[in-house]
Amino acid sequence: MKMKWLALVLGTSLALAACGGNDDAADKEPAGENNETTTAGAGDAAKVYENKCSSCHAVNLEGGVGPNLTKVGSKLSKADIEKVIANGQGGMPKGIIQGKEASMVAEWLAGHK
Repeated sequence: MKMKWLALVLGTSLALAACGGNDDAADKEPAGENNETTTAGAGDAAKVYENKCSSCHAVNLEGGVGPNLTKVGSKLSKADIEKVIANGQGGMPKGIIQGKEASMVAEWLAGHK
């Protein structure tokens, strides 16, 4: 029973610490640039994912605390992924990333089939 309690406390602490970060520099969009997603945008999406999502889903998308995302694009569309990011699902809190970043990450993840 003590092990289950310890696992619950540690897991909850990890999820709250990892998913609650707010990186102001990553949230700011440079002035004067267009909002098109390009090859550089895919790199930006990977960086946002690494900074905000990889603590639960792993850098290689294979999962950990959160589910495996290596083939998420074969199960969910970009719109579906955006809904999960916006509303949360299971143990994932809502709104970890928002706006353009959420759209970029959803598009990037939708390409993983």
